[in-house]
Amino acid sequence: MMETDEEVKKRVLHQLQEGQGQEEDLIKAQKQRVLRQILEPKAKERLSRIKVARPQIVELIENQLIALVQGGQISGQISDDDLKIILSKLMPKKRDITIRRK
Repeated sequence: MMETDEEVKKRVLHQLQEGQGQEEDLIKAQKQRVLRQILEPKAKERLSRIKVARPQIVELIENQLIALVQGGQISGQISDDDLKIILSKLMPKKRDITIRRK
């Protein structure tokens, strides 16, 4: 039985989407492996707790840590104290809100 053009397009599109999903999973797995190698357990735990509240910021921090490791700027593991310093530099500053009544 011959497939129509529309059915062929749908099948090819589905295959492409599956391929992209597999690539994303592979990238995530590699990223997690690198982070396990460079972060001490307490630092990894802190990062995972922050990820619950601010996933976008943690994504940026993880990418930056991986880039630093690949660039050779970090050797050894990152402790919880080191991670606190990195986070204090990268996290947005808290704004003080004051309410004035007239």
